[in-house]
Amino acid sequence: MNAETRRRVDNLVSRLRFLRDSLDVAGKRLEREKFNEEQAAPGFWDNPDKAQKRIASFKPAISTLKIYEDLEKGLGDLEVLNEMAGEDPSMGGELEAELTGKEKELDAFELRSMLSGQADGYNAFLRVQAGAGGAEACDWAQMLLRMYTRWAERGRYKVELLDEVRSEEAGLRSATIKIEGDNAYGYLQSETGVHRLVRISPFDSNSRRQTSFAAVDVTPEIDDTIFIDIKPDDLVRQTFRSGGPGGQHQNKTESGVRYIHVPTGVAAESRTERSQHKNDDNAYKMLKARLYKIEENKRRAEVEKAYDDKGEVSWGNQIRNYVMQPYTMVKDNRTDEQTPQVNEVLDGDINAFIQAYLRQKAAGKAMTAKANTDD
Repeated sequence: MNAETRRRVDNLVSRLRFLRDSLDVAGKRLEREKFNEEQAAPGFWDNPDKAQKRIASFKPAISTLKIYEDLEKGLGDLEVLNEMAGEDPSMGGELEAELTGKEKELDAFELRSMLSGQADGYNAFLRVQAGAGGAEACDWAQMLLRMYTRWAERGRYKVELLDEVRSEEAGLRSATIKIEGDNAYGYLQSETGVHRLVRISPFDSNSRRQTSFAAVDVTPEIDDTIFIDIKPDDLVRQTFRSGGPGGQHQNKTESGVRYIHVPTGVAAESRTERSQHKNDDNAYKMLKARLYKIEENKRRAEVEKAYDDKGEVSWGNQIRNYVMQPYTMVKDNRTDEQTPQVNEVLDGDINAFIQAYLRQKAAGKAMTAKANTDD
Protein backbone atom coordinates (compact mmCIF):
# COMPACT_ATOMS: atom_id res chain seq x y z
CA MET A 1 0.00 0.00 0.00
CA ASN A 2 1.49 3.32 -1.01
CA ALA A 3 1.58 6.23 1.42
CA GLU A 4 -1.48 7.99 -0.03
CA THR A 5 -3.61 4.85 0.04
CA ARG A 6 -2.48 4.17 3.62
CA ARG A 7 -3.45 7.71 4.60
CA ARG A 8 -6.91 7.33 3.09
CA VAL A 9 -7.54 4.01 4.82
CA ASP A 10 -6.34 5.38 8.16
CA ASN A 11 -8.65 8.35 7.68
CA LEU A 12 -11.60 6.01 7.11
CA VAL A 13 -10.74 4.01 10.23
CA SER A 14 -10.46 7.18 12.31
CA ARG A 15 -13.78 8.57 11.07
CA LEU A 16 -15.58 5.28 11.65
CA ARG A 17 -14.12 5.06 15.16
CA PHE A 18 -15.45 8.55 15.90
CA LEU A 19 -18.90 7.53 14.69
CA ARG A 20 -18.74 4.35 16.76
CA ASP A 21 -18.28 6.43 19.89
CA SER A 22 -20.62 9.32 19.03
CA LEU A 23 -23.44 6.97 18.03
CA ASP A 24 -22.84 4.69 21.04
CA VAL A 25 -22.64 1.56 18.88
CA ALA A 26 -21.88 -0.61 21.93
CA GLY A 27 -25.02 0.64 23.66
CA LYS A 28 -27.12 0.07 20.55
CA ARG A 29 -25.83 -3.50 20.30
CA LEU A 30 -26.97 -4.17 23.86
CA GLU A 31 -30.35 -2.64 23.03
CA ARG A 32 -30.59 -4.91 19.99
CA GLU A 33 -29.94 -7.99 22.11
CA LYS A 34 -32.63 -6.97 24.59
CA PHE A 35 -35.04 -6.15 21.77
CA ASN A 36 -34.48 -9.55 20.13
CA GLU A 37 -35.18 -11.23 23.48
CA GLU A 38 -38.30 -9.11 23.88
CA GLN A 39 -39.55 -10.12 20.42
CA ALA A 40 -38.95 -13.80 21.15
CA ALA A 41 -40.76 -13.68 24.49
CA PRO A 42 -44.27 -15.18 24.74
CA GLY A 43 -47.00 -12.59 24.49
CA PHE A 44 -45.08 -10.04 22.42
CA TRP A 45 -47.65 -10.26 19.61
CA ASP A 46 -50.70 -10.42 21.86
CA ASN A 47 -51.23 -6.74 21.10
CA PRO A 48 -50.28 -6.36 17.40
CA ASP A 49 -50.61 -2.56 17.34
CA LYS A 50 -48.35 -2.18 20.37
CA ALA A 51 -45.86 -4.66 18.90
CA GLN A 52 -45.72 -2.85 15.56
CA LYS A 53 -45.12 0.50 17.27
CA ARG A 54 -42.32 -1.08 19.34
CA ILE A 55 -40.71 -2.46 16.18
CA ALA A 56 -41.07 0.90 14.40
CA SER A 57 -39.48 2.74 17.33
CA PHE A 58 -36.39 0.50 17.18
CA LYS A 59 -36.08 0.49 13.38
CA PRO A 60 -33.72 3.54 13.19
CA ALA A 61 -31.27 1.94 15.65
CA ILE A 62 -31.28 -1.33 13.72
CA SER A 63 -30.66 0.52 10.46
CA THR A 64 -27.77 2.50 12.00
CA LEU A 65 -26.14 -0.67 13.32
CA LYS A 66 -26.42 -2.44 9.97
CA ILE A 67 -24.76 0.44 8.09
CA TYR A 68 -22.01 0.70 10.71
CA GLU A 69 -21.31 -3.04 10.72
CA ASP A 70 -21.29 -3.20 6.91
CA LEU A 71 -18.72 -0.39 6.85
CA GLU A 72 -16.67 -2.07 9.57
CA LYS A 73 -16.59 -5.29 7.55
CA GLY A 74 -15.83 -3.33 4.38
CA LEU A 75 -12.74 -1.76 5.94
CA GLY A 76 -11.55 -5.20 6.99
CA ASP A 77 -12.01 -6.40 3.41
CA LEU A 78 -10.00 -3.39 2.21
CA GLU A 79 -7.03 -4.46 4.33
CA VAL A 80 -7.20 -7.96 2.82
CA LEU A 81 -7.50 -6.55 -0.69
CA ASN A 82 -4.49 -4.34 -0.03
CA GLU A 83 -2.37 -7.34 0.92
CA MET A 84 -3.44 -9.08 -2.28
CA ALA A 85 -2.65 -5.96 -4.34
CA GLY A 86 0.82 -5.91 -2.76
CA GLU A 87 1.46 -9.35 -4.23
CA ASP A 88 -0.38 -8.67 -7.49
CA PRO A 89 -0.03 -5.04 -8.72
CA SER A 90 -2.75 -5.65 -11.34
CA MET A 91 -5.29 -5.50 -8.49
CA GLY A 92 -4.46 -1.86 -7.80
CA GLY A 93 -7.44 -0.67 -9.83
CA GLU A 94 -9.84 -2.85 -7.83
CA LEU A 95 -8.34 -1.56 -4.57
CA GLU A 96 -8.81 2.05 -5.70
CA ALA A 97 -12.43 1.42 -6.71
CA GLU A 98 -13.24 -0.24 -3.37
CA LEU A 99 -11.53 2.52 -1.41
CA THR A 100 -13.40 5.26 -3.29
CA GLY A 101 -16.66 3.40 -2.76
CA LYS A 102 -16.11 3.11 1.00
CA GLU A 103 -15.26 6.82 1.22
CA LYS A 104 -18.59 7.67 -0.41
CA GLU A 105 -20.47 5.25 1.87
CA LEU A 106 -18.87 6.78 4.94
CA ASP A 107 -19.66 10.30 3.70
CA ALA A 108 -23.32 9.29 3.45
CA PHE A 109 -23.26 7.63 6.88
CA GLU A 110 -21.75 10.71 8.50
CA LEU A 111 -24.48 12.82 6.93
CA ARG A 112 -27.16 10.40 8.11
CA SER A 113 -25.78 10.54 11.65
CA MET A 114 -26.58 14.27 11.74
CA LEU A 115 -30.30 13.50 11.48
CA SER A 116 -31.39 13.42 15.10
CA GLY A 117 -34.72 15.26 15.00
CA GLN A 118 -37.89 13.49 16.05
CA ALA A 119 -39.30 13.60 12.52
CA ASP A 120 -36.07 13.39 10.49
CA GLY A 121 -36.65 9.78 9.47
CA TYR A 122 -40.12 10.43 8.04
CA ASN A 123 -41.46 10.90 4.53
CA ALA A 124 -41.73 14.51 3.35
CA PHE A 125 -44.38 16.74 1.84
CA LEU A 126 -42.73 19.35 -0.37
CA ARG A 127 -44.73 22.34 -1.62
CA VAL A 128 -43.54 24.83 -4.23
CA GLN A 129 -45.32 28.19 -4.55
CA ALA A 130 -44.58 30.68 -7.34
CA GLY A 131 -43.87 34.24 -6.27
CA ALA A 132 -45.05 37.41 -7.99
CA GLY A 133 -44.05 37.76 -11.60
CA GLY A 134 -46.49 35.84 -13.77
CA ALA A 135 -45.09 33.31 -16.23
CA GLU A 136 -41.50 33.89 -15.07
CA ALA A 137 -42.23 32.89 -11.47
CA CYS A 138 -44.53 30.02 -12.46
CA ASP A 139 -41.90 28.60 -14.79
CA TRP A 140 -39.33 28.87 -11.98
CA ALA A 141 -41.67 27.00 -9.64
CA GLN A 142 -41.93 24.20 -12.18
CA MET A 143 -38.13 24.08 -12.55
CA LEU A 144 -37.79 23.71 -8.78
CA LEU A 145 -40.39 20.95 -8.67
CA ARG A 146 -38.44 19.08 -11.34
CA MET A 147 -35.19 19.61 -9.40
CA TYR A 148 -36.60 17.96 -6.29
CA THR A 149 -38.24 15.19 -8.29
CA ARG A 150 -34.89 14.41 -9.94
CA TRP A 151 -33.14 14.48 -6.55
CA ALA A 152 -35.66 11.98 -5.23
CA GLU A 153 -35.34 9.72 -8.27
CA ARG A 154 -31.55 9.71 -7.93
CA GLY A 155 -31.92 8.66 -4.31
CA ARG A 156 -34.50 5.99 -5.23
CA TYR A 157 -37.25 7.71 -3.31
CA LYS A 158 -40.87 7.32 -4.34
CA VAL A 159 -42.49 10.55 -5.58
CA GLU A 160 -46.24 11.18 -5.66
CA LEU A 161 -47.94 14.34 -6.92
CA LEU A 162 -50.64 15.34 -4.43
CA ASP A 163 -51.72 18.77 -5.59
CA GLU A 164 -51.04 20.95 -8.61
CA VAL A 165 -52.32 24.32 -9.80
CA ARG A 166 -51.03 25.10 -13.27
CA SER A 167 -50.60 28.58 -14.68
CA GLU A 168 -52.56 29.43 -17.81
CA GLU A 169 -49.39 30.94 -19.34
CA ALA A 170 -46.60 28.55 -18.33
CA GLY A 171 -45.42 26.51 -15.39
CA LEU A 172 -47.05 26.09 -11.99
CA ARG A 173 -48.68 28.43 -9.54
CA SER A 174 -48.19 25.80 -6.86
CA ALA A 175 -47.68 22.07 -6.42
CA THR A 176 -47.23 19.59 -3.59
CA ILE A 177 -45.43 16.27 -3.83
CA LYS A 178 -44.89 13.50 -1.33
CA ILE A 179 -41.37 12.06 -1.20
CA GLU A 180 -41.39 8.66 0.43
CA GLY A 181 -38.31 6.93 1.83
CA ASP A 182 -35.87 6.86 4.74
CA ASN A 183 -34.91 10.30 6.08
CA ALA A 184 -36.68 12.18 3.28
CA TYR A 185 -37.73 14.97 5.65
CA GLY A 186 -34.39 15.00 7.45
CA TYR A 187 -32.56 15.76 4.22
CA LEU A 188 -35.10 18.05 2.56
CA GLN A 189 -35.79 20.24 5.60
CA SER A 190 -32.83 22.29 4.34
CA GLU A 191 -34.88 23.41 1.33
CA THR A 192 -37.57 25.41 3.14
CA GLY A 193 -37.38 29.08 2.19
CA VAL A 194 -37.37 31.43 -0.79
CA HIS A 195 -35.34 30.47 -3.87
CA ARG A 196 -34.22 33.23 -6.29
CA LEU A 197 -33.46 32.76 -9.98
CA VAL A 198 -31.62 35.23 -12.24
CA ARG A 199 -31.61 34.47 -15.98
CA ILE A 200 -32.34 35.80 -19.46
CA SER A 201 -36.11 35.54 -19.72
CA PRO A 202 -37.41 33.01 -22.27
CA PHE A 203 -40.69 34.97 -22.20
CA ASP A 204 -39.18 38.37 -23.06
CA SER A 205 -38.79 39.15 -26.77
CA ASN A 206 -36.02 41.61 -25.87
CA SER A 207 -34.08 38.91 -23.99
CA ARG A 208 -33.72 40.96 -20.84
CA ARG A 209 -32.41 39.59 -17.59
CA GLN A 210 -35.16 38.77 -15.08
CA THR A 211 -35.28 37.82 -11.40
CA SER A 212 -37.88 35.30 -10.23
CA PHE A 213 -38.81 33.99 -6.80
CA ALA A 214 -40.50 30.83 -5.56
CA ALA A 215 -41.09 29.57 -2.04
CA VAL A 216 -40.49 25.99 -0.91
CA ASP A 217 -42.01 24.50 2.23
CA VAL A 218 -41.11 21.03 3.49
CA THR A 219 -43.05 19.22 6.23
CA PRO A 220 -42.83 15.66 7.59
CA GLU A 221 -45.53 13.04 7.10
CA ILE A 222 -45.98 12.30 10.78
CA ASP A 223 -47.42 9.03 12.06
CA ASP A 224 -49.40 8.12 15.16
CA THR A 225 -46.29 8.06 17.34
CA ILE A 226 -46.35 11.88 17.30
CA PHE A 227 -49.54 13.30 18.77
CA ILE A 228 -51.09 16.38 17.17
CA ASP A 229 -54.16 17.69 18.99
CA ILE A 230 -56.67 18.67 16.29
CA LYS A 231 -60.14 19.33 17.65
CA PRO A 232 -62.95 18.52 15.19
CA ASP A 233 -64.64 21.85 15.96
CA ASP A 234 -61.48 23.66 14.81
CA LEU A 235 -61.65 22.17 11.31
CA VAL A 236 -63.44 23.31 8.19
CA ARG A 237 -63.66 20.72 5.41
CA GLN A 238 -64.37 21.85 1.87
CA THR A 239 -64.74 19.94 -1.38
CA PHE A 240 -64.20 21.30 -4.87
CA ARG A 241 -63.85 20.22 -8.46
CA SER A 242 -60.30 19.24 -9.24
CA GLY A 243 -58.47 19.65 -12.53
CA GLY A 244 -56.76 22.35 -14.56
CA PRO A 245 -57.89 25.87 -15.48
CA GLY A 246 -60.88 24.40 -17.34
CA GLY A 247 -61.93 22.62 -20.51
CA GLN A 248 -62.20 18.91 -21.14
CA HIS A 249 -59.83 17.98 -18.29
CA GLN A 250 -62.00 19.67 -15.67
CA ASN A 251 -63.31 17.12 -13.15
CA LYS A 252 -67.11 17.23 -13.02
CA THR A 253 -67.30 15.80 -9.48
CA GLU A 254 -66.09 17.48 -6.30
CA SER A 255 -63.21 15.08 -5.60
CA GLY A 256 -60.78 17.76 -4.38
CA VAL A 257 -60.61 18.22 -0.59
CA ARG A 258 -59.40 21.17 1.45
CA TYR A 259 -58.98 21.32 5.24
CA ILE A 260 -58.70 24.61 7.11
CA HIS A 261 -57.54 24.78 10.73
CA VAL A 262 -59.48 27.80 11.99
CA PRO A 263 -57.32 28.78 15.03
CA THR A 264 -54.14 29.05 12.94
CA GLY A 265 -55.53 29.65 9.46
CA VAL A 266 -53.40 26.78 8.14
CA ALA A 267 -54.90 25.04 5.10
CA ALA A 268 -54.03 21.95 3.08
CA GLU A 269 -55.64 20.54 -0.02
CA SER A 270 -55.34 17.62 -2.41
CA ARG A 271 -56.88 17.29 -5.86
CA THR A 272 -54.83 14.89 -7.98
CA GLU A 273 -56.63 11.66 -7.01
CA ARG A 274 -59.92 10.71 -8.65
CA SER A 275 -61.12 9.37 -5.32
CA GLN A 276 -62.38 11.97 -2.83
CA HIS A 277 -61.48 9.55 -0.03
CA LYS A 278 -57.81 9.48 -1.09
CA ASN A 279 -57.70 13.25 -1.49
CA ASP A 280 -59.27 13.60 1.96
CA ASP A 281 -56.60 11.37 3.49
CA ASN A 282 -53.77 13.23 1.74
CA ALA A 283 -55.11 16.67 2.68
CA TYR A 284 -55.54 15.71 6.34
CA LYS A 285 -52.02 14.28 6.52
CA MET A 286 -50.59 17.49 5.02
CA LEU A 287 -52.55 19.59 7.52
CA LYS A 288 -51.16 17.55 10.43
CA ALA A 289 -47.66 17.95 9.02
CA ARG A 290 -47.99 21.74 8.76
CA LEU A 291 -49.39 22.07 12.28
CA TYR A 292 -46.54 19.92 13.58
CA LYS A 293 -44.01 22.14 11.84
CA ILE A 294 -45.54 25.28 13.38
CA GLU A 295 -45.02 23.81 16.84
CA GLU A 296 -41.49 22.70 15.97
CA ASN A 297 -40.64 26.17 14.69
CA LYS A 298 -41.88 27.71 17.93
CA ARG A 299 -39.68 25.38 19.97
CA ARG A 300 -36.70 25.97 17.68
CA ALA A 301 -37.14 29.73 17.92
CA GLU A 302 -37.00 29.54 21.71
CA VAL A 303 -33.80 27.49 21.59
CA GLU A 304 -32.15 29.67 18.93
CA LYS A 305 -33.03 32.86 20.79
CA ALA A 306 -30.81 31.75 23.64
CA TYR A 307 -27.90 31.71 21.19
CA ASP A 308 -29.03 34.63 19.02
CA ASP A 309 -28.97 36.89 22.08
CA LYS A 310 -25.28 36.10 22.35
CA GLY A 311 -24.54 37.53 18.92
CA GLU A 312 -25.71 35.05 16.28
CA VAL A 313 -27.44 36.68 13.34
CA SER A 314 -30.69 34.94 12.38
CA TRP A 315 -31.17 33.89 8.73
CA GLY A 316 -33.73 35.47 6.48
CA ASN A 317 -36.23 33.59 4.35
CA GLN A 318 -34.27 33.90 1.08
CA ILE A 319 -32.02 30.88 1.28
CA ARG A 320 -30.46 30.34 -2.13
CA ASN A 321 -29.61 32.17 -5.35
CA TYR A 322 -29.47 30.50 -8.77
CA VAL A 323 -27.71 32.76 -11.29
CA MET A 324 -27.67 31.75 -14.98
CA GLN A 325 -26.74 35.17 -16.42
CA PRO A 326 -24.32 37.01 -16.70
CA TYR A 327 -22.38 34.15 -15.04
CA THR A 328 -23.37 30.77 -13.63
CA MET A 329 -23.49 30.24 -9.88
CA VAL A 330 -25.69 28.63 -7.24
CA LYS A 331 -24.99 29.96 -3.76
CA ASP A 332 -26.65 29.20 -0.44
CA ASN A 333 -27.03 32.34 1.67
CA ARG A 334 -26.92 30.40 4.96
CA THR A 335 -23.87 28.20 4.51
CA ASP A 336 -21.99 29.96 1.66
CA GLU A 337 -21.91 26.60 -0.17
CA GLN A 338 -21.65 27.37 -3.89
CA THR A 339 -21.04 25.84 -7.30
CA PRO A 340 -20.95 27.15 -10.89
CA GLN A 341 -22.70 23.95 -12.06
CA VAL A 342 -26.21 25.43 -12.29
CA ASN A 343 -27.57 22.88 -14.77
CA GLU A 344 -26.40 19.96 -12.64
CA VAL A 345 -28.05 21.48 -9.56
CA LEU A 346 -31.32 22.03 -11.42
CA ASP A 347 -31.12 18.38 -12.48
CA GLY A 348 -31.25 17.33 -8.83
CA ASP A 349 -27.61 17.45 -7.74
CA ILE A 350 -28.27 19.29 -4.45
CA ASN A 351 -26.57 16.96 -1.96
CA ALA A 352 -23.67 19.34 -1.35
CA PHE A 353 -26.14 22.01 -0.21
CA ILE A 354 -28.03 19.55 1.98
CA GLN A 355 -24.79 18.36 3.58
CA ALA A 356 -23.54 21.89 4.24
CA TYR A 357 -26.85 22.82 5.88
CA LEU A 358 -26.90 19.74 8.11
CA ARG A 359 -23.28 20.25 9.17
CA GLN A 360 -24.00 23.88 10.04
CA LYS A 361 -27.16 22.87 11.88
CA ALA A 362 -25.25 20.25 13.88
CA ALA A 363 -22.52 22.78 14.70
CA GLY A 364 -25.19 25.30 15.71
CA LYS A 365 -26.72 22.84 18.15
CA ALA A 366 -23.33 22.31 19.72
CA MET A 367 -22.74 26.07 19.97
CA THR A 368 -26.20 26.61 21.46
CA ALA A 369 -25.57 23.94 24.06
CA LYS A 370 -22.22 25.52 24.92
CA ALA A 371 -23.76 29.01 25.12
CA ASN A 372 -26.42 27.74 27.49
CA THR A 373 -23.83 26.13 29.77
CA ASP A 374 -21.86 29.40 29.81
CA ASP A 375 -24.79 31.34 31.32
